[in-house]
Amino acid sequence: MTTSRPPRMSEPPSSPSSITLKGIAASPGVAVGRVLVLGDSRASYTRRRITPSHIPTEIARIRRAVEQAKQSLIDVSAEIPPEAAPDQSAILDAYLMMLGDPMLHTRVERGIRDERKCAEWAVAQASEEIGALFGGGDRHRDAYITERRHDVEFVCDRLLRALMGEPAAIVPRLDQPTVIVARDLSPADTAGMVKEPVIAFVTEVGSRTSHTAIMARALEIPAVVGTHDALHTIRTGDVAIVDGLRGEVIVNPGPIALEDARIRSARHLAFARGLLSSRDRPCVTKDGLAVSLKANVELPAEAILALDHGAEGIGLYRTEFLYIDRATQPDEEEQYELYRAVVEAVAPRPVVLRTFDIGGDKFASTFRLPAEMNPALGLRAVRLALSQPEVFKTQLRAMVRASAHGDLRIMVPMVASVHELRQVRVLLNASIEEVEQRGFDHAPHIPLGMMIEVPSAALMADVFAREAEFFSLGTNDLVQYALAIDRTNHSLAPLASPFHPAIVRMIAGVCEAARERALPVSICGAMASDPLAAALLVGLGLRELSMEAAAIPEIKEALLRVTLTECEEAAYEALRAESADAVEDILAKLFAPRFYDLLSGEARLSEPEIEPDSGECDGAERADAGDDDAAFA
Repeated sequence: MTTSRPPRMSEPPSSPSSITLKGIAASPGVAVGRVLVLGDSRASYTRRRITPSHIPTEIARIRRAVEQAKQSLIDVSAEIPPEAAPDQSAILDAYLMMLGDPMLHTRVERGIRDERKCAEWAVAQASEEIGALFGGGDRHRDAYITERRHDVEFVCDRLLRALMGEPAAIVPRLDQPTVIVARDLSPADTAGMVKEPVIAFVTEVGSRTSHTAIMARALEIPAVVGTHDALHTIRTGDVAIVDGLRGEVIVNPGPIALEDARIRSARHLAFARGLLSSRDRPCVTKDGLAVSLKANVELPAEAILALDHGAEGIGLYRTEFLYIDRATQPDEEEQYELYRAVVEAVAPRPVVLRTFDIGGDKFASTFRLPAEMNPALGLRAVRLALSQPEVFKTQLRAMVRASAHGDLRIMVPMVASVHELRQVRVLLNASIEEVEQRGFDHAPHIPLGMMIEVPSAALMADVFAREAEFFSLGTNDLVQYALAIDRTNHSLAPLASPFHPAIVRMIAGVCEAARERALPVSICGAMASDPLAAALLVGLGLRELSMEAAAIPEIKEALLRVTLTECEEAAYEALRAESADAVEDILAKLFAPRFYDLLSGEARLSEPEIEPDSGECDGAERADAGDDDAAFA
């Protein structure tokens, strides 16, 4: 990190006027402080043509730059604090792998050898080409895919900086509690700030699954992402309130807004401490009904984080990330080692591995997918798996082998017909036989379940209950297909409600079909992480909910405050409602007063408990600190 200091921020703007910007609430909390605007942090470069005699020199420069970029990431990883280490180390490890990715290597070398471009130009071009594979600038694409495109940009930017001898860090030393405002921040950037008095992040792009959001939640500091026009509106030296509960950034607030922010910050800190202190408490309703809370994860390190938040297992492990950002598909051994690590980390608790859900809005360059008018209704998930049985069996064999190390279950996404599930069963049995023939161990029995996320599966749940060993409701896609609303279309987002009576009735029907055959049924959609929805789901018959790890303490607390009878009353009324608004009104009337702190992210404090005004910069507690072919190996 450089030793230069930012512009002095002690003087207020010459003519402050309060402005409120809307964004996405990415990390809870409220912070008040002076702003440092980083602007566009991407490295600049010169486009220069080279002669054939300079090709070896440029290749050698790339080799050295890769090693320097790798070392800079290793150095950053070593500085990550324990509370953020599991998740961020996994992300930085992925960056190290990307620096050696054959796809990147091939494209850069082609630019140097065939197009006679200098190393910097070749790297920048490769970044654009690979980024285009992830949807270019289409803002409506899936957030996960958007983040993978950002990963490519960050890695190539790191490589460009190494080529040009620029420092990898983009944030100077800070001498006071500071709100960082930027277009975007990479994990390496945010990890490099952990020893600085950064009290909040604001970015123009990103989502709740962006790395900036993940890092902010790990460090427990507020963040608002996806804040359009932040760089045009906010100036270095401005005072800003970053409200990670409401998804707002208030620039140059007045005294009333400042006092309200400080009170809300204190309330949130009290609220968060209270939830964390009870994370090991069993999840039961007020009248003693046990409800199992599990976590949705997609990286091995997240499994440990989930246990730290009180998860009773992994209800959904997304395996498709293995197929992203690479030129070749993962082999059986690589998949086995990863699945084994997750199962061993969580044992003796269960782990549900979902077979790859590729296609639709989840793009993987390792699959040759046809161009389709409507990918969401095309060759994806189980359909793609069954169309490439050898690729699918490679994954199934890896899962079978990993079952020898703990309680592993296999779940199939997007099943729409009984025939599909039966075909998967045939391939699973064949994979088990092949594993046995090679002398590998496996569990005596591996449960095979399915996701209920298309209307046909929900309507035929009684038939599927005779074939599957467990159900998991995927409400994100179920809402999309049942209501005919593209879930990546931001303009239609308000209509895509899981509280729509049609969705509520489908969930009730699936629970009834599962109950008749004593079949386990859970939910792994975003609906499970909403306190009001969780009470409704219990009333509909669900006894297992799976969600992002950070939501587990909150949902546990919500269910502790309600009885089964109250939940069933809410479900009874919801099943007779005529609109999503009516369902939400029913739930709000019954539960909102008791869930006030959970819905607002603030504990109710008496006045003496609120710390007095201590100055102009306030926020999180952290403010108190200070051969050419092997070129990318």
